Amino acid sequence: MMKERILPVRIGLLAMLMLLGGSVGLVPHAMAKDLAPLSITLEGYAYPYPVSYLPLTIEHQDLRMAYMDVAPNGAPNGRTVLLLHGKNFFGAYWKDTIHALSAQGYRVVVPDQIGFGKSSKPDLHYSFHLLAANTKKILDSLGIKKVVVVGHSMGGMVATRFTLMYPETVSKLVLEDPIGLEDYRTLVPYAPLEELYLQEMKATSESIFAYHKGYFVKWKPEYGASAEAAARQKLSGEYPRLALSSAETYQMIYEQPVCYEFGRIRVPTLLVIGQSDRTVVGKARVPKELLPKAGQYPELGRKTVAQIPGARLIEIPSVGHIPHLEAPERFHAELLSFLHE
Repeated sequence: MMKERILPVRIGLLAMLMLLGGSVGLVPHAMAKDLAPLSITLEGYAYPYPVSYLPLTIEHQDLRMAYMDVAPNGAPNGRTVLLLHGKNFFGAYWKDTIHALSAQGYRVVVPDQIGFGKSSKPDLHYSFHLLAANTKKILDSLGIKKVVVVGHSMGGMVATRFTLMYPETVSKLVLEDPIGLEDYRTLVPYAPLEELYLQEMKATSESIFAYHKGYFVKWKPEYGASAEAAARQKLSGEYPRLALSSAETYQMIYEQPVCYEFGRIRVPTLLVIGQSDRTVVGKARVPKELLPKAGQYPELGRKTVAQIPGARLIEIPSVGHIPHLEAPERFHAELLSFLHE
């Protein structure tokens, strides 16, 4: 009964936010002519491998969670790798990593978390516990008992929570430039959901591409697939729904740190850190005097690996937030070496 009283309030909030934010941040006319609108669930957007869907019911909403399940391309080795995407990404950006793993005999499962990619974009109380539980349901539906978990960026926070919740399922853990190595609440002033939503609504094609370019030391056009998809989604008539779910997942990241629990991890762990990464969630709100302390990934990587029993750290120089795109040969070599041990 309590849930039935809460839902109308949430729906009313969305309606109010749409009125406040729906007219701001319009894509300039010249840019709009170059980009075709794209649905918020990426309908018609080609993924590198076939996509399946797991039906879920969460908070009285019927949803579906997209995932790719890629068979080994060669002699199967009987092992499965789970690839978990970051906040501003979806499963498709793992294309080359899937290929590298599949070629070595691994089965590869790549979910789009609820709120991302081809999955539903509901108005929910998002939590890393929920995302981990949803991911476990995919594995259970596929009959997979054991996985190597690889998490990038926000996916590193999901991977950490998944490992802590289901240690019997995880044989090894790989964290690639994970966010959440520090507690953003100590650096970034709090922003209410309404403010986070309006920030999403104010996004433009230019601001989206500029943000994504900041992930890399040296930008190449082939890195722009995720940014282009996001810019096209901004043109969708359903974009306010995506903006709200995105704001809610930003709130999740801010309010649910995992950095105090790394010492509880008990599986072999590899931490891969691009040494030029300076990502901070909510960086624009960080006070100037704290900016030199925020997002210092070389230092954060060394601090984190010291907390995880037996963990190993790989430092990749002159690489930013996404080593598997910016330095794929090095990343895949380190990943496969760790998996083959």
